[in-house]
Amino acid sequence: MQHDVEIRMLAKKTTPAELVVTCLVIAVAIALVLVNTCVDARAETKPLPAEVISQNLMQSRAVEAVIWAMPAVNLDLMLQAMISSTKGKPNQILYWSRLPDWKNQTLTPNPDVIYLMPFIDTKDAGPMVLEIPPADDGVINGTIMDAWQVPLEDVGPAGVDKGKGGKYLIMPPGSQDHPPEGYIVLPSQTYRGYALLRSILNSGNDADISKAVAYAKRIKIYPLSQAANPPSTIFVDAIDVVFDAAIPYDLRFFQSLDRVVQAEPWLARDKLMIDMLKSLGIEKGKPFAPDNRTRDMLVSAAGQARVYLGQRYEGMFKPYFSTSRWALPAMPDYLKASQDGFSDAENYPVESRGLAFTFAFFTPKHLGQGQSYLMTLKDGNGRTLDGGKTYRLKVPANAPVSQYWSATVYDRQTHTLIRNMTRAGRSSQSPGLEKNPDGSVDIWFGPKAPRIGSSNWVPTVPKQKFEVLFRFYGPQKPLFDKSWVLPDLERVDEQ
Repeated sequence: MQHDVEIRMLAKKTTPAELVVTCLVIAVAIALVLVNTCVDARAETKPLPAEVISQNLMQSRAVEAVIWAMPAVNLDLMLQAMISSTKGKPNQILYWSRLPDWKNQTLTPNPDVIYLMPFIDTKDAGPMVLEIPPADDGVINGTIMDAWQVPLEDVGPAGVDKGKGGKYLIMPPGSQDHPPEGYIVLPSQTYRGYALLRSILNSGNDADISKAVAYAKRIKIYPLSQAANPPSTIFVDAIDVVFDAAIPYDLRFFQSLDRVVQAEPWLARDKLMIDMLKSLGIEKGKPFAPDNRTRDMLVSAAGQARVYLGQRYEGMFKPYFSTSRWALPAMPDYLKASQDGFSDAENYPVESRGLAFTFAFFTPKHLGQGQSYLMTLKDGNGRTLDGGKTYRLKVPANAPVSQYWSATVYDRQTHTLIRNMTRAGRSSQSPGLEKNPDGSVDIWFGPKAPRIGSSNWVPTVPKQKFEVLFRFYGPQKPLFDKSWVLPDLERVDEQ
């Protein structure tokens, strides 16, 4: 019907000869469309060669392996950085003896706290004791996790010991031992694990930093078998080394994954991956030695996984407040599943878990009790944060924290601290922080220090995207009922 109308309209404007030519052109065009459609249909039904199908399958499996393995590889990379950069070993405590700077290349670390990481391995040592001191001269905030960074329990005032201190006993997989009384027993499904512990500062001055370090060194780790006469705990300082644990989207990812497979038992929920990884050359008890073709495929798959997870990352930020773009940097389905030990037989959020560990490490057992987080990638107008521009964040007065707040900048590409920067953020405890008369604080982000407020400035790098993580330590009710609102970053270099 439509073609008839078009032809009648053309007839009013053209001679009979021109009309005939036009109709022929239309007929030929329709015929070509039909021919091409038939050709495409035949092409779609033509089977692919078996070799191509096999290559596509391997590539797909490798991408899925990256997503699935992300939390375990994330942890292994930190352990390997400890071994290679500090010469430390499992069942010792990695720590930073001062506030960390950009050399701490873990994922979105906090530069305003004293970090401690006891790396635990029960394979040969048996059950391990981690002693947390009572919250008297200081406060420890943190979580003990297994090799998949599934939380076993929180520690400190926000944890199970409620600030009284305690002896946490990490049990190896399948242990039938009956530990003596007086321990907080934590059965683990893996041999390896770690604790992310933070010694909280009273202020950012040198004296309080030293005090927080001294308090942290009251933490102990030792085998239960030596509990009657515990050996001295070894603390390994990472303050002056480049501690690089960023996710490598290349062959190194699969080399790390192979270390995990060799070291840990298979969990029932993951047995589907045994054959999938075997087809990629990763098999328990055998060396990982891919040929050149397989290496190229694995590197390509790692890159594809990075692109996919990057797209998911862009879409995960749902505004926490109705009037600004700050969002909880968390995947609710993953947090729920991990906090109950993946006990729901109908739910296993592998993709959300993989995404979470592309930009962070650590899973709390009870989110929001010891600390809470908000993150933003964009300014108030929805534009990606650009290291060549200048922004202002006005932190309203009476921030809802019992300890402190902080705003930290990270490299958007790697989610690590920006390399070679003199500072990574500002906090309510930063020495020299300037407040406005109404109690609010203006934090400046940009490539150059502002004329006024340079002590509140956080440097960025031109031509490099960045993101900002805002931390609340000891979060209080006004954050959760949203009666206190954190506004967007405001771009000011265009005013």
